[in-house]
Amino acid sequence: MLTPRYIMIGGFLGAGKTTSMLKAAEHFSKQGLRVGLISNDQSQGLVDTNLLASSGFATEEIAGGCFCCRFPSLVQASQELDRQAQPHVYLAEPVGSCTDLLATVVYPLEQMYGDQYSIAPLSVLVDPIRAQRFLKLLSGKTFSPKVNYIYDKQLEEADLIVINKKDLLDADSLDRLTKTLQERYPKSQVLAISARNEDGLSEWFAQLESSQLNKRSTMEVDYEIYAQGEALLGWVNVSWKIRGEEFDGNRFLVEFIESIHSELAISGLTVSGLTVSGLTISGLSAPGLSAQAAIAHLKATLLPDQGNDIAVANLVREDGQVEQSHHLLENLDQGELTVNLRAEADPEVLRQATETSLHKACQQFRVSSQEIHSSAFRPLPPSPTHRVVR
Repeated sequence: MLTPRYIMIGGFLGAGKTTSMLKAAEHFSKQGLRVGLISNDQSQGLVDTNLLASSGFATEEIAGGCFCCRFPSLVQASQELDRQAQPHVYLAEPVGSCTDLLATVVYPLEQMYGDQYSIAPLSVLVDPIRAQRFLKLLSGKTFSPKVNYIYDKQLEEADLIVINKKDLLDADSLDRLTKTLQERYPKSQVLAISARNEDGLSEWFAQLESSQLNKRSTMEVDYEIYAQGEALLGWVNVSWKIRGEEFDGNRFLVEFIESIHSELAISGLTVSGLTVSGLTISGLSAPGLSAQAAIAHLKATLLPDQGNDIAVANLVREDGQVEQSHHLLENLDQGELTVNLRAEADPEVLRQATETSLHKACQQFRVSSQEIHSSAFRPLPPSPTHRVVR
């Protein structure tokens, strides 16, 4: 690669973008290429940044808005990575609730910095269970129509639709999902991988390395529906300092996440209407009715104060199971706990469930906690810095 390659890996919350990006980083690194990573979120205190930084790759975080609304920050992060590591490959992960990335990020990058970067096709990862439910191939709870509008638009603009976690499906289900996606989004190429099992990655990596950006027309996006869909999602980012006598950090993390899961299942939500920054949208349920929070992604890290170890656990659906992808090798006596929770629910309900679960976990493991950072909010309406129409 003579010109640095700029690769953007999008997809809805819980699709496995961070794990997949790390696998791509490892692949390029093994080829002798320097890699720079860029994480992105609506607020600070990111689990993803902790995980990416622990991998040893040069990492920059853009907080306080998505790439499209913080385009100058994206450029600055790229320039900072160039000063740090002079990457041959830049891997950028946009916020999981964002769409219209071609028009607001990829095309502006190409227009203004095309002489500095070779821009890869846009990959959009999907969780196969969520995708099957969205396409009505599988029964089960899904998001409300305005949130699903964002999901649909993410897939519509993808150059590469990458079905991640293919190991969750049998051969017939995977074939049916692949064909349905290809029929519904004919401009996209559909691939299937399992990042955690390193299955099917070679074909995807080959596309990231050599394929050219498609010169497709800019898709139409109703920014009012887009904003209303994002505003239905509650976001919680919280970090604490945890201290106590030696305790099992792996068990602490998993039981903490399971407790949040349980708290949300029993809390019930009653929302008849919602106004965010001048937008009035319908709520999660009719007045007087309750509904369980639709979890998009719940993830947490526990970083000991000493060493380079990290524990990571996550949950991607309210009817899913907690999975721990990274384990601590030893017990710890102090460290930093970071939680990111995204769900179609009131952010204050999400915050309360998180804080209640922390209190229970601290009592159970006889540790104390001190808050470092806390935010609970709904995303503001997207306001792109640039939008290139083709």
